[in-house]
Amino acid sequence: MKQAFHLLHPYILLCLLAASALAEDFAPYSEPVPGTDVAISMLPVHGGKAMIGSSGSEPGHRASEAPRHEVSLDDFWMGQFEITWQQYAVFVHRGDTFDQLVPAQQLEQLAIDGVTGASSPYTISGPSDPDVRNHPATHITQYAALRYARWLSAKTGHFYRLPTEAEWEYACRAGTATPWSFGEDPARAGDFAVFSGNSDESTAATGSRKPNPWQLHDMHGNAAEWTMDQYDPDYYASSPADNPWNRPTSLYPRVVRGGSFVDGVESMRCAARMPSSPAWKTSDPQFPKSQWWFTDAPFIGFRLVRPRVQPPAEVIGNYWLQAIEDFGE
Repeated sequence: MKQAFHLLHPYILLCLLAASALAEDFAPYSEPVPGTDVAISMLPVHGGKAMIGSSGSEPGHRASEAPRHEVSLDDFWMGQFEITWQQYAVFVHRGDTFDQLVPAQQLEQLAIDGVTGASSPYTISGPSDPDVRNHPATHITQYAALRYARWLSAKTGHFYRLPTEAEWEYACRAGTATPWSFGEDPARAGDFAVFSGNSDESTAATGSRKPNPWQLHDMHGNAAEWTMDQYDPDYYASSPADNPWNRPTSLYPRVVRGGSFVDGVESMRCAARMPSSPAWKTSDPQFPKSQWWFTDAPFIGFRLVRPRVQPPAEVIGNYWLQAIEDFGE
């Protein structure tokens, strides 16, 4: 038996080394944006099973958060912080040309054949304002967030997108089962969130409050965040268990999560869901109204995720098609 163990030992060692390398590969990292001095901090979120939604006994519960149900999610990385004005500015004011981004083969793998530039902001504080450069980028339409993700994918060769609603809540909960990731006591909100009770009617620099148990900042408050999903108040009654995504079929409403600096503590619960609204661009002076900016929604921002296993080009291509190309006003 001793001899047999020695014969197997190198194989066991190789397996252990391979497992170690795989674990190392799924680690925190900082994604530099080529050609800029900007980087985006990404944290690994280990997939698994968890309960999402809320029960009727939870303070602030709404019917659209029921029934509570179990989901199973794959591994992904998530931005440690919301995308800031400084990070968004390199997209709005970029000076590169598309052909200089990454090799054609990488673009083919990402199913990207062109990148649309963002329009400059108007009537709002924007990327050039030094006072808010470390604050979350706000007034952002889902179209703008999706286009930023596609541009960043082209720049880096990695597939970035918005989180699904289930991924967002899973990451927000960070293994907890309480209304907020910091527990059941709303009096603790000030330590973890920028909200109506402490915001002075403005966003704050990202990361200025304590993170959740998985070290993700501003999952509660500061800026509310886009997800990939169509908003359906009855979706949870028929939601699939594995990697659910309610694919969009119309421009409104889409799902926004997390609450913001204008919201109270109940709107910042892990389970709280908010539908988007065309009223968020009522005072938009453009005709037709901008796809890029919500003039009346200074509370809307976003953060990105990256799947641990990059899907094949065909799957990514379908995502760009469904998420962006069919986005008409």
